Amino acid sequence: MDENALHQWFINCFGPVQGEMAFSQFNNLPEEIREQLLSRGAESLPDPQQVQSLMQAFMGGGMNSFGEMQQTISEGPINVKLAKSIALQRVNSSGSESSVTAEEGATMRRAMSEANLWLDIATAFNPPAGEAEPLTRAGWVEGTIDAWAQFAAPVAASMNEALSAVISDRLGDAFEGEITGMYAGPVPIPIPDGMKDPKQLMKLFANTSYAMQLGQAAGALSLEVRGSFDQGIRMLDNPAGGLIMQNVDDYATSLEFDASEVTEFLALREQAYARLYASVPWLMPRFTALIGKYARGITIDLDAMEEQLRDASAFDPESLSGAVNLANVGITDTPEQCEALRSIETLLALVEGWVDCAVWRAGMAHLPHLDQLREMMRRERAVGGPAELTFENLLGLQLRPKRVREAAAQWERITNEQGLEARDAMWGHPDMLPALPSDATDADTTGPAEEEPRKGSSIDWDAELSKLLDDDGAGDGQAEGDDAQENGDSTAGDAHDDGSDASEPGHQA
Repeated sequence: MDENALHQWFINCFGPVQGEMAFSQFNNLPEEIREQLLSRGAESLPDPQQVQSLMQAFMGGGMNSFGEMQQTISEGPINVKLAKSIALQRVNSSGSESSVTAEEGATMRRAMSEANLWLDIATAFNPPAGEAEPLTRAGWVEGTIDAWAQFAAPVAASMNEALSAVISDRLGDAFEGEITGMYAGPVPIPIPDGMKDPKQLMKLFANTSYAMQLGQAAGALSLEVRGSFDQGIRMLDNPAGGLIMQNVDDYATSLEFDASEVTEFLALREQAYARLYASVPWLMPRFTALIGKYARGITIDLDAMEEQLRDASAFDPESLSGAVNLANVGITDTPEQCEALRSIETLLALVEGWVDCAVWRAGMAHLPHLDQLREMMRRERAVGGPAELTFENLLGLQLRPKRVREAAAQWERITNEQGLEARDAMWGHPDMLPALPSDATDADTTGPAEEEPRKGSSIDWDAELSKLLDDDGAGDGQAEGDDAQENGDSTAGDAHDDGSDASEPGHQA
């Protein structure tokens, strides 16, 4: 890397005056460190906005002293304030609307009103209290980042503990004495006296690094999601949900469909979710309990983390991010986790299958392209986008349902045979939920996985689609997971085994 490029990078990060000071600091570093940094290439330098966020986290974000840094660590394994700041920076740099126009707000409210009228004949559940809100991307970040941080907190806590163990038990010789400074890229940052203990500093690094990744993922996801229930679970405090109108318009343009029909379809889905979650008080606490159980069961491969730390070129969250990436160091296939995963997948499938059934019945007389829109939505959920994959690496968990088609067909069959009220009454208690068709088949069948497919077993078409469309091969792993699930005893009852205390009516997530 040319020194002129580095000089300009300092200017871009800190402005003319402080940039010159930072470059002067760089020139005062030991020669071997300067050569190491210059040998990387300009493309390896972190984005100036990320550096500014890092500086804000350690210096301008209320952590100018040892006590303030200690307070940040004690508040939790993730610096949520920093995560939110980084997410909003991503939103603001992407040409996002700063507010919802009056026309957009009126369009959304009209679509939500129509959706509720249509749903009155498709479900026995009543609309939730309050009104849906038209959202900006920044509003979605503000309203959901705390929920994402809550789901990710057990994983981040495990990372912090593993980092401390690796530093104290395995890398003691590599961190003799105290650390006098750290680097934000090539920028020296002084360390308060009380934080010079490597173990304590690693906790702060893990806290900050995880927050940076969470913020970047939330900012990216805000550009893709259209509604507050797009992940199949309730993320906003507002039980009536809402739509990100800028993203709705972009989605309609990409589909080349009439924007009003796409808005009505998305409003119909949003309100179907809102009615279900508002009418089933145990549902969100059950998801929270299951996701928490899965996340707490993640174990960290200390050998892999040690390798990541040895490969880290500097003490900064960007350089150490590989050590807190589950794709590199997580072990997520323990029996307890497999059980929790089956429960989450089954419950997600039942939720999305019910929504799909309700949306079809409510919208079939009003939306000319309803079937095409439903199919596109199924494919999106089966494959997932780049931002969803980033979140999955942070959580160690796919919040994407499997066997939605089977679940929708099951709910439709129940509706035809027993009626709307009997169908919706099954949500009165977890034990009343129906089993998916393949569950009953699997429960009556035994035999090794190598045998020929059983007669009557179903194919997970969403998983097959994911396998075909996933260019990086991740779909192969999903399909294998589906095969394992088909050969196991994944029943709707899996979703009933955990979080019982949290699922009593009236308990809030």
